[in-house]
Amino acid sequence: MHGVTGTSTNGRGVFVRLWLVFFLQGMTPGFWMPALTNILKARGLEDWVALVFIVPPLCAVISPLIGGALADQRVAADRLFAWTSLIGSVALLAAFGTLHAGWNPWWFVALLGCYSLVSGPAWGLLTTIALTNLSEGERKFPLVRLGATLGWMLAGVTTSYVLKADTSPTAGYASAATRMTVGMLAFFLPHTPPLGKGSSWQSRLGLDAFSLMKHRDHCVFFVVTAIYSIPLTAFYMYAPELLKVLGDQRSTATMTLAQITEVAAMLLVGSVMMKFRVKTVLLWSLGLSVVRFGMSGYAGASGMIGWHIAGIMLHGMCYTFYFITAQVFLDRRVDPGMRGQAQGLLSLVTSGLGPLVGAVVCGWVRRHYVTADGHGWLDFWSILAGIIAVCFVVFAVFYRGREAGDPGTQRA
Repeated sequence: MHGVTGTSTNGRGVFVRLWLVFFLQGMTPGFWMPALTNILKARGLEDWVALVFIVPPLCAVISPLIGGALADQRVAADRLFAWTSLIGSVALLAAFGTLHAGWNPWWFVALLGCYSLVSGPAWGLLTTIALTNLSEGERKFPLVRLGATLGWMLAGVTTSYVLKADTSPTAGYASAATRMTVGMLAFFLPHTPPLGKGSSWQSRLGLDAFSLMKHRDHCVFFVVTAIYSIPLTAFYMYAPELLKVLGDQRSTATMTLAQITEVAAMLLVGSVMMKFRVKTVLLWSLGLSVVRFGMSGYAGASGMIGWHIAGIMLHGMCYTFYFITAQVFLDRRVDPGMRGQAQGLLSLVTSGLGPLVGAVVCGWVRRHYVTADGHGWLDFWSILAGIIAVCFVVFAVFYRGREAGDPGTQRA
């Protein structure tokens, strides 16, 4: 993988700017997402949790594709990322403002939906900018992406120990201010012009990305990733709740333990991708995810919070080795003129379709298996672990991959 041109786009300054933007971008959801369930419950909106977690992915189902298509064909990815970040910050500020003011919850749902609509392409765009402008992307991209992990960690600790906002909309205000800062800094990112030439309405809507599904491995990869994203939704929806049930009063900060192992994984994933097939790395991630959910289930059954905390920490490693590998895999397997749309399709299944179905499925399982007195968590997490086990089997059987020596990439 090569940068766009010359050394100016591959120098230390570009790396630092990208790292800083990833850092602040990671802080944005880190302030409010792990705390959202408890914020809503503190305002008597416990019954709204599932709906609130459905709305963002529902609004983000199509926007990543459109954003990727625009970046491929019409608008520089850096400018598109900057403007959507600024607009999104205003929507997020307004959303938590209505929650703070005690307005009808539908205002919060609608404004959070607007935020999600314009923010849907963000991670895909930022990934495209980084992988286009970094030399040795397999090695350097995980280090840049590490900034987002550290940002998430700092935001969670700040929410719990500085802002003391585990149950307060103040977490949302901090997130909106950070997102606005991201938008302003994005104007200093390296210029990343569109490389595609599509002119049909399908191209403009980003639907050309679905042509990737004609390839067997791509189809298996996207289907498994979408299904895998379903149980992962429970990590943000219900892992903090189980922490509180087990006696943790600083659940937002505790959730950042996942990012500790994520940091270690970020430092290792580049060399791991150079040594092992993509199939091997992704299967290890899926297998460990089954174990991770089983640990949380055992914690719920035994009342031993340490098992749940250990599962949370393992989550960071599983997430990194799966999704960072996935992003680099796509960048090196698709035509340069389709990179934005490919990352947009990945964002669609990981931030849109998967979490959308996940919010419904996890909410249903939570309602039917977890009782008011805190029992049933073993069944809850075991069912979700079973879904991931199915992903493991499907990927192991149907994904073929490229062997060493195939043109264009390392082993996939």
